Amino acid sequence: MFVLYEDSGSFKVGLIKSETDASLQVEASSGKRSKIKRSSCILTFESPDADELLRQAPINAAEIDPAFLWEVAPQDEFEVSDLANDYYGHTPTALETATLLWCVHDAPIYFHRRGKGKYRAAPPEILQAALAAQEKKRALAEQQAHWASELIRGELPDEIAQVALSLVTRPDKNTQAYKAVEQASQQSGLTIEALLLKCGAWPDALSLHRGKFLTMHFPKGTGFAEVASLPAHDDLPLADVTAYSVDDISTTEIDDAISVHALEGGWLRVGIHVAAPALGIARNSDLDQIARARMSTVYTPGEKIPMQPDEVIDHYSLVAGQAVPALSLYVEVHPDTAEIRSHHTRVERLMVTSNLRHNELDHEITLEALADDAKSFPYDQWVRPLWTLTLALSAQRDQRRGKPESNNRVDYNFYLDGAAHDPDTPVRIEPRMRNAPLDRIVAEFMILANRLWAEQLATHHLPGVFRSQQAGRVRMSTHALPHEAIGVEYYAWCTSPLRRYVDLVNQRQLLALAEHGVSAPLVAPYQPREDDLFAIIGGFEAQYGAWSDYQRQMERYWCLRWLDQQQVSCCQASVMRDNLVRLVDIPLTIEISGLPELERGAQITIEITDTDELNLTVQARYVTHVT
Repeated sequence: MFVLYEDSGSFKVGLIKSETDASLQVEASSGKRSKIKRSSCILTFESPDADELLRQAPINAAEIDPAFLWEVAPQDEFEVSDLANDYYGHTPTALETATLLWCVHDAPIYFHRRGKGKYRAAPPEILQAALAAQEKKRALAEQQAHWASELIRGELPDEIAQVALSLVTRPDKNTQAYKAVEQASQQSGLTIEALLLKCGAWPDALSLHRGKFLTMHFPKGTGFAEVASLPAHDDLPLADVTAYSVDDISTTEIDDAISVHALEGGWLRVGIHVAAPALGIARNSDLDQIARARMSTVYTPGEKIPMQPDEVIDHYSLVAGQAVPALSLYVEVHPDTAEIRSHHTRVERLMVTSNLRHNELDHEITLEALADDAKSFPYDQWVRPLWTLTLALSAQRDQRRGKPESNNRVDYNFYLDGAAHDPDTPVRIEPRMRNAPLDRIVAEFMILANRLWAEQLATHHLPGVFRSQQAGRVRMSTHALPHEAIGVEYYAWCTSPLRRYVDLVNQRQLLALAEHGVSAPLVAPYQPREDDLFAIIGGFEAQYGAWSDYQRQMERYWCLRWLDQQQVSCCQASVMRDNLVRLVDIPLTIEISGLPELERGAQITIEITDTDELNLTVQARYVTHVT
């Protein structure tokens, strides 16, 4: 005798070996024995055998119309064996009863389970709602399959085109559009991004890269609301100095300038002048909220997304020939020893004499020219004393750091001779040595200003946003700590308030110090242990990291475009480590499989075999070692 029973939601058949009033001992066709409760039993029978019933019942059940069965089923709770009597019109066989059991059990829309072998026909109104939902689900599944087939053929349905960016940035995985794209992606073997790009969701990989970034970080656009008028600051004294700024030719946010004046006894008075937008951007003002939302200007080849509106930049940028408010640090220092005998901070107006550009001067103001006292070059009366002092200040930091600073790394400037959103725009990638004299002068005096201003904040117990490095870890905090890599006791970013929000925060504290002196801690905008300062640090680090990642991504993209535009197939590279190499002509790193074991810095020739502008990858093979 066999028994059909339900176990964990599925039907099983076993040969009865023994039984009691409460339970049965059964043996499956596999030989496994189980003890089941009698309440789990649905049907006992002698024929057919267990395997035949389990095989044939589902097949037969598929031929029965559940809608018709619902029509003839009782409205009250029923057992399947009773329904089988009515349906077949005779005492049903075990197979017929099992067939109806499978049919009823597999039609939960029509029949609601009430126990083992017991069911109830769904009420008409509930059935109609369930059937409507089922039809909707069927139609959606059909639509999904249709969209997926179109995508596989390289066609882009309008409904998916409208949400393409959201599908690769913040996708709702429950939508039909996403399910269709995911299905097509799996069937085609392409990633979702590659599939949509192939189907024309974007004209090129550049549009996708830019679109993803802007959608994720600037969903409301990169523009600004109208800016109210800014204060004139005409009451500030005008500095009596000759100051120059030095920037790349594409820079419009001119944050800093430097002046130098000879004093008796060989001493120099150096002025480090920084744009002062904090004079007109109060904490928690509308403009402050704008800057805080962005935290930093976003720089990518050929374009930027400024932290501040153009009106603010135009008003406070140190443009030559305009009297602009500035926060100036005057330092009396000896050029031979870098000894500082005094320094003080002033809030004033500054008229920069000229905005110098690296592109125009780096080839004239060289190490060789500076080494020749008889050599004349543009602005030499300004450059020479600053260069002497730069070397002394750098040596002083080297001594504190315990090792010389490496200034031999090559930086690169990217120039696009056309629209930044057009991949066919010609790109120029030009090297610029970090130890170029003008570059080193600006860097050294910005370090000096950041160090002395951080020291002033710390000495007067004013909180700020400080940067430090200890045990190789760089971190930001509200109190000053040594920065071992730079070789200074205190350090804080203060010299780029038009481009970095933490510099704007620190400038507010410095303005309070310049105006109120020892009383500054009582009136400074930010007080010790203020939660908002910690929030600023956390927000800045996250945002600044995202901006830096995007900049590296876009620089890598334009490196690939340069390879294509220049039709580069073979090129020189330098071994960095293991299989990683860096091209000599552009700042592009590539992993090369099968690279022989070579020393770091070894020069090799490689062949570029393929580039992928979507994944930003390069395929290359090793050719030879350049001796």
